[in-house]
Amino acid sequence: MLDTLDAAAVRRWCAGGLAALKRHQGEIDQLNVYPVPDGDTGTNLVLTLTSAQQALAMDLDTLPDSGPTAHGHALRLMAQGALLGARGNSGVILSQILRGFADQVAGMPAVRGRELAAALRSGTAAAYTAVSRPVEGTLLTVVAAAAAAAEGADSDDLPAVAGVAARAAAEALARTPEQLPALARAGVVDAGGRGLCVLLDALVEVLTGESAARPAPTPRAARPAATVARETGSDEYAYEVQFLLDARAEAVAGLRRALDALGDSLVVVGDGREPEATWNVHVHVNDVGAAVEAGVAAGRPYRISVTRFADQPEPPAGPAVTGRAAVVVATGGGIAELFAAEGATVVPGNPSTGELLDAVRSTGAARVVVLPNDANTEAVASAAAREAHRFGIKVSVVPTRSPVQALAALAVRDGDRRFEDDVIAMAEAAGACRYAEVCHASREALTVAGPCRPGDVLALVEGEVHLIGTDLTDTCAAVVDRMLGGGGEMVTLLAGADAPAGLTDAVRAHVARRWPFVEVHAYPGGQPFYPLLVGIE
Repeated sequence: MLDTLDAAAVRRWCAGGLAALKRHQGEIDQLNVYPVPDGDTGTNLVLTLTSAQQALAMDLDTLPDSGPTAHGHALRLMAQGALLGARGNSGVILSQILRGFADQVAGMPAVRGRELAAALRSGTAAAYTAVSRPVEGTLLTVVAAAAAAAEGADSDDLPAVAGVAARAAAEALARTPEQLPALARAGVVDAGGRGLCVLLDALVEVLTGESAARPAPTPRAARPAATVARETGSDEYAYEVQFLLDARAEAVAGLRRALDALGDSLVVVGDGREPEATWNVHVHVNDVGAAVEAGVAAGRPYRISVTRFADQPEPPAGPAVTGRAAVVVATGGGIAELFAAEGATVVPGNPSTGELLDAVRSTGAARVVVLPNDANTEAVASAAAREAHRFGIKVSVVPTRSPVQALAALAVRDGDRRFEDDVIAMAEAAGACRYAEVCHASREALTVAGPCRPGDVLALVEGEVHLIGTDLTDTCAAVVDRMLGGGGEMVTLLAGADAPAGLTDAVRAHVARRWPFVEVHAYPGGQPFYPLLVGIE
């Protein structure tokens, strides 16, 4: 039994947590709310903690002459490694939890039960601070429950407090379907929350020497709910505003209130320096001027970028000439070739923060646009953008959700425009491109279009299941019809790696018959899981 958390215990916790996540990786990957076979939360958490362990292994013995204690230095290395290796939303949130944990105890001479409780509370605050109007029933809820239980124990007994926190996290995880109807419909608990429970159990094992592993809880029956908050924000707001801000924490508290009243999707993340920190501010609003003025009132805003909601920017041609570049995340050889032909630096799918940062720096450009092309990669791209600021690089991240949107943005780029104006123009083009994905269901589930069974063909329009069919070609044609019914002059088709021969030809012929004045472009995309991606402009 350990009565304090020292540097050696931090190392064992990181290694043990990584080993436990690897054991549960497949289980966590399967906790999808959508019945498509691309669940990767477990994989993302493994890769995130792998980076944390590598940072500890390379640098644990280089304790600075002044500053944090040995255990604090180890925790900060662990948190920084997690940030640079973070993949997906859960990976980024975990890195924020570890950062808050490390910041709380870095200067404390010993970490016992009460200090652990304070560290969990600090980690919870860091995670919640990054998200405005956080969605409950997620990893955030689970870490908050662990922190509350640890505080309620009111004890210096470190193993006992850790055990109380781990049990409370597991109980909160079991309740997540009551808070997120999508989890209840799929019959699963939250994947990120499950990963955190695995890590807390690993901490208990390090402290007690006894295995604390427990199986994933069976979700409780949840009441059906009519609505659930969307993490991507409301269509009510037309613009995304992002800027860096040098300001004191007390001023940022007022900024949050002002921006929260103006819009949604508010995220404000600081680097933890005192007394004045650098903050990365993100919000969706209709009044861009008021959002910027709120930043001016709080401190010194700079590197201001404005884009349209759910848009993406473009890469310019020739960073050596224009000083600009674009980094695009692409899954699929054909898609990667399309972006490379447009002069973009291409990063393979599901990158880490460090990999995206390396790609940004490799361009040699002072202004870089990052197109994540995936909701999960968006948080990773934002973390990479914050790190790039240290190197004097201005990075604009626009939440691209599909490669067809990025292609639309690239088609209207103009290197003669000011960078900020060009980003706005590209974002407008991307926002005008609606997208769809067609895939096969991997499990039985209840979707917004009704129940589906394994093997059914699902057509998702901008992330929501709109059609369920049995024939791939017919469903592809039907979703194109549905989207063109709302208007459109051009269709882009990207055939996946497993698309049957002739699929895009059949859809093209269908469009020619039904919509004779619509232009169709088809390319081999090579993406996994989705036999067809569709863009409508």
